[in-house]
Amino acid sequence: MGARASSDRGWLAAPVLDVAPRLLGALVTTSLPDGVVTVRLTEVEAYDGEADPGSHAYRGRSARNAVMFGPAGHLYVYRHLGLHVCANVVTGVEGRASAVLLRAGEVVEGAGLARERRLRRGVVRADVDLARGPARLADALGITLELYGTDVVGGNGPVRLAPPLRPASGWATGPRVGVSGVGGDGARHPWRFWLADEPTVSAYRAAAPRRRRPPGE
Repeated sequence: MGARASSDRGWLAAPVLDVAPRLLGALVTTSLPDGVVTVRLTEVEAYDGEADPGSHAYRGRSARNAVMFGPAGHLYVYRHLGLHVCANVVTGVEGRASAVLLRAGEVVEGAGLARERRLRRGVVRADVDLARGPARLADALGITLELYGTDVVGGNGPVRLAPPLRPASGWATGPRVGVSGVGGDGARHPWRFWLADEPTVSAYRAAAPRRRRPPGE
C-alpha cells in the first residue's frame, strides 16, 4: 500500500486542534533498510506548545523540543521515561510550537516486519496490538531518535505521511493518556482523538500521582 507521495504541508500548517482529527485515517510509511511498514492512524493527541501545560514546549524552546517550533511536517521524536521512543508530527506555523503525538494505529502493510521489530522489544499477543500505543507504534514503524527532525511530507525520505483519502467520521475525544496536572484535565484539555470502535486504539490510563517526599528526604 504505502503512503501516497505528497509535498503539500498546508493541511498540517494549521492550529493543532484542527490538525489532530485530520490525522485520523492518515497513513504513515517508513522505508528503512530492513523493509517497508505502513500504519493507518487511529488515535492521536494534540499538544499546543507554550499554551499547553502538558506540552514539552510549555516552558519555551530547548535543544530537545526545537523542531516543534516549525515548520510543520517534521518529526518530533523523544524518549519517554528513558525507555520508549514516541513520535509526533509538528503542526502549525513556524515559530510557534505545536505537535500531534501518534498514539496508535493499524498496520496495513509490512505486518511481518512490524511483528519482528516488536518481538525484539517484548511480547506480541495479536496483530491488533502491533501499533496499539505510542511506543509500540514507533517500534512497529522502526522510528528511532535518529529520525528526529525528518521531513515527512517533503519528498521520498525514510518517513512519509499521507492524508486520509476522506476525512474521518465517527471520531471521539477525551483526556490525554498519562498527562499529569492541569494538562491531564479532560474537561480543560480533551485533546486525545480516536476513531470510535477501533480495536487498535489504546486503553486510557490516568497519570500516576506523584509521590510526595517526606521532610528531609
